[in-house]
Amino acid sequence: MLRVFGGGLYRPMQNQKRLVVIPAHNEEETIYEVVTRALQYADVSVTDDGSRDQTPQILEEIAKEVKAGKHANQLNIITHEKATHIPRGLQDGIRYGVEAGYEWFVTMDTGLSHDPDALPQFFDTDPKFGVVIGSRNKPENVPLYRRVVSWSAARVVNYALAKSYFNFFGPGLNDCTSGFRRYSRAAAELIASHELKSKAFDFHMEALALCYRAGLEVTEIPIHYIFSNSSFNSNVLKQGMRFGLHLITTKG
Repeated sequence: MLRVFGGGLYRPMQNQKRLVVIPAHNEEETIYEVVTRALQYADVSVTDDGSRDQTPQILEEIAKEVKAGKHANQLNIITHEKATHIPRGLQDGIRYGVEAGYEWFVTMDTGLSHDPDALPQFFDTDPKFGVVIGSRNKPENVPLYRRVVSWSAARVVNYALAKSYFNFFGPGLNDCTSGFRRYSRAAAELIASHELKSKAFDFHMEALALCYRAGLEVTEIPIHYIFSNSSFNSNVLKQGMRFGLHLITTKG
């Protein structure tokens, strides 16, 4: 179910160009702060992915504030009756943005690991880049195992994106699994129309590979990342490893 608050598609084109896409599942502690801060910089589409806490009610409250003119931009809410996980939550938000005519898309999480005040940094990056990754070069409170996983994933994805089996460095990206990133409209159209194979955090690997292999330019910008509660577990790790192997087997 999709609902648009605050005038949606009838605003001038100059105000429709930028959309922040946020998936949310049981995020009652942080959803208000993340969404309202993001609304300072762009329109926001939140995918409520089967939340069973107060997340839906909080989103409704923000929607009322938007209607009352309290926030500078517009809010869209997509509701999943059952949890579908990160890939579908992000893809549905991106699909909405493509259909609504947006030109730039930034994806971020709802746990305050990603700073909404960094959004202008993404939007101001050279438009020639189809993908702008927020590289977590200033991590805070990140467990060692998560650092190892991210480092290993970057090595795998770089190798998978290299055209040659003898090139182990590929495009030389430092952070291939960061979900705080900007997509151009061309990138968003690719992601929106693609039949996803990813199941969890491996979405970020799949989206990057899809865009890079289509010839879109990719760059990274430094971000301050604060580790918060995460749904990462052994099953997610195994899925990521399987998807990394899939990327390698589809090289070229």
